[in-house]
Amino acid sequence: MSAPPLSRVTDDRQVSVVRDLDAVRVVLESDPVASCMVACRVLDFGVDPNAIGGELWTRRNPAESLCYSGANLIPLRGSADDVSAFADKALSAPRRCSSLVGRAELVLPLWQRLEPGWGTARDVRADQPLMALDGPALCAADPFVRPVRMEELDAYLVAAIEMFIGEVGIDPRLGDGGRSYRRRVAGLIAAGRAWARFERGEVVFKAEIGSQSPTVGQIQGVWVHPQWRGRGLGAAGTATVSEAVLRGGRIASLYVNGFNEVARAAYAKIGFTQVGTFATILLD
Repeated sequence: MSAPPLSRVTDDRQVSVVRDLDAVRVVLESDPVASCMVACRVLDFGVDPNAIGGELWTRRNPAESLCYSGANLIPLRGSADDVSAFADKALSAPRRCSSLVGRAELVLPLWQRLEPGWGTARDVRADQPLMALDGPALCAADPFVRPVRMEELDAYLVAAIEMFIGEVGIDPRLGDGGRSYRRRVAGLIAAGRAWARFERGEVVFKAEIGSQSPTVGQIQGVWVHPQWRGRGLGAAGTATVSEAVLRGGRIASLYVNGFNEVARAAYAKIGFTQVGTFATILLD
């Protein structure tokens, strides 16, 4: 059997930018928990790259293959060949993402193709249980955890920065003195999506609804002050935030490092169950 013409092979591997919002919506709605970080952009602003801060890629059509390329590279659907084509597309231009995140079965093979061109990652987190809660919390919520007020931004930032350094391994103030990070946190506060418990003006528990689609609220940045750990604040505080998500008619979700047994136990106590496995590749 003769080999197919070169033009045919090239066309089959070609990755294009998606313009069909309805087709993308079907994909996102079929996997709402795992796609929340992309759905929160697309379902509000459409598929225009300028509006959503990145491009949506497909190899043939979104029902078969889909990947978001922006500050994060987020593969959403595709075969091994599709993932390989997405890697080729990413390598064809200067890198713009600082991380890869998404379902482990897509992220890890994508990174395997990208690593020779992009170099060693700063951190590879290959096992991050993706968890969801669609009913009432099973443990008591903390009545002192509440939405942060804008005048509390400075106090909240102290905890947010400490959490970020501990979780991500870099200081979010690097580069621009923290202006971008401050704007992001202020935006979450303004949207009512930053929650905390304060004691004498100091944050002892914090969490944010970092991504929010019409059907899912993804909780991120959970942190307990070191002097307050071991008292159940993590579970109780996260239960409070989860119940706020549920009251909005959404599923509460989060993902956690597989090695973090304390956090996993706290989330299980609330009633979260694992619905998949994420992986995160930190580059910068």
